[in-house]
Amino acid sequence: MRLLPFLPALVVTALLFGGGLLLGGLQSLGYAPALGQTALKLDAYRDLFADRSFWAALGLTAWVATASTFLAAVFGTAFALLLQRAGAGGRLRFLFGLTLPIPHLVASVLTLLLISQSGLLSRLTLAAGITSGPQDFPALLYDRRGLGILLELVWKETPFIGLNVLAALTRLDPRLNEVARTLGAGRWTRLVRVTLPLIRPALLSSGILVFAFSLSSFEVPALLGATSPTTLPVLAYRAFTDTDLSTRAEALAISMVVAALGGALVWGYVRATGRGGRG
Repeated sequence: MRLLPFLPALVVTALLFGGGLLLGGLQSLGYAPALGQTALKLDAYRDLFADRSFWAALGLTAWVATASTFLAAVFGTAFALLLQRAGAGGRLRFLFGLTLPIPHLVASVLTLLLISQSGLLSRLTLAAGITSGPQDFPALLYDRRGLGILLELVWKETPFIGLNVLAALTRLDPRLNEVARTLGAGRWTRLVRVTLPLIRPALLSSGILVFAFSLSSFEVPALLGATSPTTLPVLAYRAFTDTDLSTRAEALAISMVVAALGGALVWGYVRATGRGGRG
């Protein structure tokens, strides 16, 4: 009964998401009535798994999503702890979350203007005499390791995780740390044994969202990443917009792989939290 008020929204979401997922799955299996293809087959998946560029894209995607989530979680938690110690004033919290309303497309353009070899930082180092030209500034963008993508995701997602952790910190009973201190626990021990276990649900849930977004992000790697290897969403877009319509099935197969990875992540999170709740 508690879900009854949310039922209309849940039905619409399930129809839109489920319908799109079903249609994408059918097309990945070669179902394209407009092209006269109605037989379901696994050719797109066979070709995909035999393609080296797919595995390179999968590795880059996994690396970027994992590294950006880990770094955003570390920095977000550190900033949240600093804000809590400083009293978590409204002005400090506002400044910390200032990047939240900025779309990733805009943030990617800002990153491009800031850290490219002809960007603002490069010009400042040139003016300060640190470099003698754009060629001396480190090439952080269009890097095969995805450094530009990583930097954008970290600075954009750190406040998201940090504010969620800060909200969890403000709900903690301060007497818990006081009791631990009277029992002889040092600052690091209190952080590891008391604070982190209590904020773990907020940290884990926000980290899952950041990882899922990083896994499926298109605009950030399209603007800041190398042409090869690229990430799975960019690879899917290239295949989908190819003039050869036979590559559509491969594009949808890549999308199904990304959806499966995201689904496995959510399933693992639900299982882990379910076991934690029963324990």
